[in-house]
Amino acid sequence: MTTATNASLVANTESQNRWLFWACFISLIATSVAFVTRLSLLNTWGREFNLSGEQLGQIAGAGIWPFAISIILFSLVVDRIGYGTAMVFAFFAHIAYGIIVICAPLAGREAAYWLLYVGSFILGLSNGTIEAVINPVVATMFRNEKTKWLNILHAGWPAGLVLGGLLAILLGGADWRWTIAMIFIPALIYGPMMLRSRFPVQERVAAGGTYYGMLQEFGILAAVIVVALVVRQIGVVFGIGNIAQIIITAIIVIAFGAYVRSPGRIMLFVLMLIMMPLATTELGTDGWITALMEPIFKNMGAHPAWVLIYTSFIMMVLRFCAGPIVHSLKPLGLLAVGAAIAAVGLFLLSKSTTGWLIFGAATIYAFGKTFFWPTMLGVVSEQCPKGGALTLNAVGGMGMLAVGVLGMPFIGQLQDDASIRALRKEQPALYTVVKMEKEGMYGKYEAVSPDKVKKLPEADQKKIEEIDARAKKGALAVMAIFPCIMLVSYLLLIAYFASKGGYKPVDIMAEVGRQPQQSH
Repeated sequence: MTTATNASLVANTESQNRWLFWACFISLIATSVAFVTRLSLLNTWGREFNLSGEQLGQIAGAGIWPFAISIILFSLVVDRIGYGTAMVFAFFAHIAYGIIVICAPLAGREAAYWLLYVGSFILGLSNGTIEAVINPVVATMFRNEKTKWLNILHAGWPAGLVLGGLLAILLGGADWRWTIAMIFIPALIYGPMMLRSRFPVQERVAAGGTYYGMLQEFGILAAVIVVALVVRQIGVVFGIGNIAQIIITAIIVIAFGAYVRSPGRIMLFVLMLIMMPLATTELGTDGWITALMEPIFKNMGAHPAWVLIYTSFIMMVLRFCAGPIVHSLKPLGLLAVGAAIAAVGLFLLSKSTTGWLIFGAATIYAFGKTFFWPTMLGVVSEQCPKGGALTLNAVGGMGMLAVGVLGMPFIGQLQDDASIRALRKEQPALYTVVKMEKEGMYGKYEAVSPDKVKKLPEADQKKIEEIDARAKKGALAVMAIFPCIMLVSYLLLIAYFASKGGYKPVDIMAEVGRQPQQSH
């Protein structure tokens, strides 16, 4: 593989760009297939290896938090080590993941846990590395149509989910190791394709932008958000206390600020703030909505995996069609329209009472959220090109961390609160019996105790289950606040750019050329 550091500054031909683009696309399919098939097997591993719920949670987390953190950390060095070198690591890590996990049954039950954990950790690093490479590479190759091509690139994620869902159906009765082995198919396709690929020099480097300039573009403001989330996630995994987390965050941010001496690009900071409700809207509610739709598919006699296939197929098709839509609405217009549609979809879901109404509302929501993630990456790439791979990937990595660190705890507490309030109103006697106090990230609150519910007569359990399902569905109306916040933010940004003559991507060649080179 030709690395970015060795590549000529001469641009790739169109055929070379297309070849590299499809290699990147298939590598994203590999990350998606591995991600969804691994999560679908957690309960199977729990039964086969006698793993506790805590152990399964640790295995699940080991494939997620390294993903988010490695996107950011690799972005600091990927221009120096080369994109080809990074993809070599990602390819061998994908292969190693498959081999390690498949070999877990041969090691005995106790050792199996560690093999599953280590394999998942390696997968997380591999998936994060791929994201750290493919986003800046595609943004560089198609620098005049970044949002369009980033949307098409990220059609690879739902494409992998569709493939993973189909595998779950086809291999449902087979040995689970065949499901894990499916990672070898896309890996052995994108790996050789990358060998024939010629990686472009990232546009920041080609324009003469310095590494120090990239860090200044990122700046202190962005560092506060990203470092706080990274340290928080690591603290949760390794049991680091809150005070220690604050001290570690402060030390890193102060040291970074003393070095760069720049607040960073204000637009980047604003986009990072918007990314928090965006990521929570898109990723945080997916499992919630899938649970609502599964009974509908079951009543139709369909496998529950068809829920995943259906919603992912919508996203895949729409992202392939992003070009004309982006051209008509512009990136911020597309994001504003998507936020409005997603808010309507979530509100309708909260009020839907029958299967087909839920199905229709979930479809509306899927249309709304489709363009969120890649279009935000496109806006960051167009408005903050001096930040190169760092600013582009930090926004994506921060979005994933925001969901895990802030969004999911909020959603969990929101669901618990809705359930206990409905139970207190409709069945006060049962409420008194099953209530408990929980300590959440946002303070103490009341929730229904599953252990206490199990001790009740079956009729009472059914009453609580029905109230719980209805209350949690209704709580989706609260989640509609997030896309509403996004909508207001995008409208304000549209007004801001209108006052400047309209939305225009920043020309890094002109901007860097006007400024003296820094020698750091």
